[in-house]
Order: sequence, then C-alpha cells, then structure tokens
Amino acid sequence: MDTQDPDLFPEGPHPRHRRRSSAALTPRRPGFIVPAVVAAAIFATVFVSITPDIFSLRIADQFRSLISAQEGVLVVNPAISNNLKIGIVAGHMGLDSGAVCDDGTTEADVNFAIATLVQKKLAERGYPSDLLKEKDEKLQGYKAALLLSIHNDSCVFVNDEATGFKVARAIGAVDQNISSRLLGCMKARYQETTGLPWHNSVTRDMTEYHAFEEIDPSTPAAIIETGFLNLDYEILTKNTDKVAQGVANGILCYLENENVEPTPTQVSE
Repeated sequence: MDTQDPDLFPEGPHPRHRRRSSAALTPRRPGFIVPAVVAAAIFATVFVSITPDIFSLRIADQFRSLISAQEGVLVVNPAISNNLKIGIVAGHMGLDSGAVCDDGTTEADVNFAIATLVQKKLAERGYPSDLLKEKDEKLQGYKAALLLSIHNDSCVFVNDEATGFKVARAIGAVDQNISSRLLGCMKARYQETTGLPWHNSVTRDMTEYHAFEEIDPSTPAAIIETGFLNLDYEILTKNTDKVAQGVANGILCYLENENVEPTPTQVSE
C-alpha cells in the first residue's frame, strides 16, 4: 500500500482502498479425562453464565481455555471460539497488484508472502487465524481477537528518508485503550525484531482503511506497512522471515499481554 502524502510521493499515489460507508493447552489434571463432546457442552453452558468475567482474562488464556488435548490433537470447541482467532489480510490479494517495481515484483506478492509466514508462526504457537483477501466477503461483520492488514509502500525512490514502517489502528474502535495497546505492541515488537525505523507518515487512508468499517466494531484492528519496496527491498524480499517474525511478535505481544506503552496514532494530513 503506497502512502498518499503528496510531499513524500510527488509522482502520485497508487490506488488505495478507501473507507466504505456503512457499517497451550490447559494442563489436564492427572487421571481426569473428559470426552471432548461432554467437555464442550459443559464449557458452553458455563460460558453463557460467566461471559463478562472470562473476557477479563488475558486473550492468550481465553484461547487456551477453549483448547483440550485428545490423543495429542488440539480440539477447539467451534461453538464458542468464533471470536478467538486472528484475521490476517494479505493486502491487495484478490483485487490488484498494488505497487509494481521495475523488476516485476508486486506489492501484492510481497504482502502475501509475509502474511502466510505470519499465519504459520502463529499456528506454531497454537493460535488459529484466517488468511483474508483485500475485499474478502468474510470481512463483513468479522469478529476476532484482532484483525491485521499487511501492506507495503512504494517501489519508487523518493529520498533517503523513504525507509521504515508505519502502523495505524482503527480510530473508530469501540475500546480505544485496547486498540492503542495493539498499536503499541505492533510498533515496538516490529521495530525490535527488524531494526527498521518508524516512518511518521501515517495518513487517513490508513486510519480509515476500508476493512475497519466492515468488521464488527468490537474487533481491534490495525494496518501495517512493513517497509518501502525501494530502500527496504532487500529485507522485504530476501529476509521475509524476519519481517514476518516482527509482525508475529507484535501480534503475540498483544495476545499474551506483554508489557508495552500504548502508542497514540499520529495522522498526516
């Protein structure tokens, strides 16, 4: 996703998706075995009566409370786990190419490569996720522990300062404190992992990203541009695993309630 800051990109932006109007394992006590169906039924019953309290737990604990071991296989109760997943949007996937570099590299391909690696890393930690297209029908009313859209910035050289990443949260989120912490986690962990600098050029096209309007308002959401496809080309295309690890670390920071300072969104006009 290219920035629309005219001072940064005088040659003009690539098309951007504007806002659309409208809307682990929990250790089992020795010798205590509960059949999966019975356990699911019991937990579903309890869940109805304690819903307000269970969401005061860490999100990671909520995930683990839904998972049990059955002959070494993770079994998740689908009746109550719909919200406990991570949505990952591979920017431009299924819609267009996004930015296109001189060597034929497209933003959509880079976004997809990063997103699939992030999904794999989350799965290795026991967190289920959905890999979503840019205009995925599933985004309508989407409920999840969080939604993150992965994009990248222009292939065009502008100046020596056109390097680094930026993150924006949904400014219309129901709980701004939670959204602020998600933003803080993404910013801190991505920078720590990749070494890329923060680029202070977040625009309203990021804070008003179309998916923020489409998902359920209770779902915390953010969009990250992991780098510039010019000066950051090497790390984005040759060291994609490190980039994906930085994104995954930000998500895990949020899910596992790691200590991080909330970060306010600064929007460039």
